Amino acid sequence: MGITKKLFGKIFKDKEVYIFTLSNDNKMSAKISNYGGSLVSLTVPDKEGRLDDIVLGYKNLDGYVNGKFFFGAIIGRNANRIKDAKIKINDRVYNLTKNEGENQLHGGIIGFNKVLWIPRTYVDDYGNNCLELSYMSKDGEEGYPGDLNVKVIYTLKSDNELKIDYFAVSDKDTVVNLTNHSYFNLSGHLSKNILAHQVMINSDKFTVNSKESIPTGEIRSVDDTPMDFRKLTTIGKNISSKYDQIIYGNGYDHNWILNKKENSLEMAAEVFDHNSGRVMKVYTTKPAVQFYTGNYLNNLKNCKDNACYTKNSALCLETQYFPDALNHSNFPSSILKAREQYRHTTVYKFLTI
Repeated sequence: MGITKKLFGKIFKDKEVYIFTLSNDNKMSAKISNYGGSLVSLTVPDKEGRLDDIVLGYKNLDGYVNGKFFFGAIIGRNANRIKDAKIKINDRVYNLTKNEGENQLHGGIIGFNKVLWIPRTYVDDYGNNCLELSYMSKDGEEGYPGDLNVKVIYTLKSDNELKIDYFAVSDKDTVVNLTNHSYFNLSGHLSKNILAHQVMINSDKFTVNSKESIPTGEIRSVDDTPMDFRKLTTIGKNISSKYDQIIYGNGYDHNWILNKKENSLEMAAEVFDHNSGRVMKVYTTKPAVQFYTGNYLNNLKNCKDNACYTKNSALCLETQYFPDALNHSNFPSSILKAREQYRHTTVYKFLTI
């Protein structure tokens, strides 16, 4: 159990990038880079006590600097998509950077996944190992208003929980919607795919997407659709169905509205892998979660352990506000008022059965 620090490489005119390893007495460990705040490795025991790294990642720092898949990264200022890369705050329209056609995805060309965070390690009052990452996003960065001070804390707990706390304060009204973009394969990142994994999402409804994966504004019931994950359901069961939403996303890549109280830390989802016996339970204070099944991974090289990632190699559960929230009056607002504090928590809890 402890915290270690290792040089990962150098960027930005010889600025040093590190990997910090948090570990507990159960042999679980999390490796996090202060470049992008990326979770580069998460080692968890299986039902026999064997250890596997269960998140996808690149071989080296260059992969994270030049990669396009957001492996393990902190996403901001705004997770997910914004139609036409435009937002309106206080009757003023802000033109954001476009990085997915005419739209913005995951904060723009240089989102929080492409910046160097200031690290601080410590042990909390309960004996848990923590990594705090800080970043100041300047007014106008990627088109967003306000100087935004951001802090993200990774905590590895003794009961095999990885907790991520997000904080932010701005000097102007702005948009903030932070998440983590880890890709999970509970059989181990070298395993073939996650189609045999079972998933439960605590949700009765989802936001309907256009062909561009932008919400139309319609909220639809999961009843009698392949989007119904209210009980543990094998991912591969309906992933190739002719349902319009699955066709548009080339698989699952949608926002589910969680059955929970506002800002309360409650169950969002559960994943079970029969092969390893690993269970991952996801709790969040956010109102929604994006379930994504790695639909556009295509023989991806430069990956750790000489892995080659292909379609459906892993899944993501990105806790969030609704996508394109400011462009739909029926969606909860993602505006952070000046000098108010943004504060959210997501927990990934691991156990075996």
